[in-house]
Amino acid sequence: MKKIGVLFGRERSFPEALIARINRIAEGSTVAEAVNIDKVMAGRPMDYAVVVDRISGDVPFYRALLKNAAVTGTAVIGNPFLNGTGDYFFTLALAGKLGIPVPGTTLLPSYDKPAGTSDASFSNLAFPMDWEAIFAYIGFPAYMKVFDGEGTAEGPAGKKAQWLPDRESFFEQHGRTGQQVMLLQEEIRAEQYYRCFCIGGRYLRTVAYDRRNPLYLRYQTDGQADAALLERIEGYALQLTRYLGYEVNMLEFAVREDIPYLVNGCEPVPAAEPELLGTALFEWLVETTASYALERAEAQSAERDNLHWGEYLRASAGTGFAEVRDLEVYASVKAEAVSLMSAENAPVMPVRATKMAKPKKATARSKGSV
Repeated sequence: MKKIGVLFGRERSFPEALIARINRIAEGSTVAEAVNIDKVMAGRPMDYAVVVDRISGDVPFYRALLKNAAVTGTAVIGNPFLNGTGDYFFTLALAGKLGIPVPGTTLLPSYDKPAGTSDASFSNLAFPMDWEAIFAYIGFPAYMKVFDGEGTAEGPAGKKAQWLPDRESFFEQHGRTGQQVMLLQEEIRAEQYYRCFCIGGRYLRTVAYDRRNPLYLRYQTDGQADAALLERIEGYALQLTRYLGYEVNMLEFAVREDIPYLVNGCEPVPAAEPELLGTALFEWLVETTASYALERAEAQSAERDNLHWGEYLRASAGTGFAEVRDLEVYASVKAEAVSLMSAENAPVMPVRATKMAKPKKATARSKGSV
């Protein structure tokens, strides 16, 4: 009998619901439980066919443990070797290469030197930076964000994104960011926001999201995308997630003049509290993750690598990265999802594969929130 372990931190609602759901679906053929760790020996396997990881991005000990587990045959959802490769800046660069509309974004060096470095460590960095070219490219108003989604951009309520009305506010805010590497990003004033949850590179659930509401009401909105817009959003989400290699991902799109701009494409451990998501979305996330974990347990073999790798790394390790401009290549994924959904206890959301429409020309920027 195979075991599925769930590795988590302070959260309780989602891990406990996931464990209960796996055990209910499996009816004893596979057992799920919270991961229990009392020793870690190099090259020795864990007692789990699958581990669903919800915390190793914050705990280096767990990340090292999961790499050891992966090399000894455990199927880890998500791949511990991808930690740190899916930062916001890289994700936007990859999305743009794939033809997905993204805001203009530039990477900023940390205001303070990282610990253990000196001026000599930055002999390749111009001082000052070419601020005029950067500001001309991004424009104001703009947003400053932490480049990898970790930490905070110092400001009201410790937000990870700060709205900047002009260049003076940029220099003031950048001076508060210490050793954090930041992004400066074009503001997209959106008429609508959508979040897309993707599980296993197959199953999608897209919901309206209003970040102008209080946190616990952001998913409680009546916004509806038309069919063509929804096709584009889900096509972009599926394509990017499969290139990144995430088995779980949450993506956010800001829609301006019918163009869905990707404003967040890498949340491999999305917040999953029922009071934030609402009952229907929470239930879908639990059911779909449980079904996918059981799929992975059934396919797992201790005699081979059971990790999930993205198309970008596969291509880079083989013939090189190929620019992709449409989603016809993913038609087989849709057919696979439809087949899986016909099975008992399968998730309820199909993926949509569609050609990408050419984005319209962006208009002038004005104050909004991304």
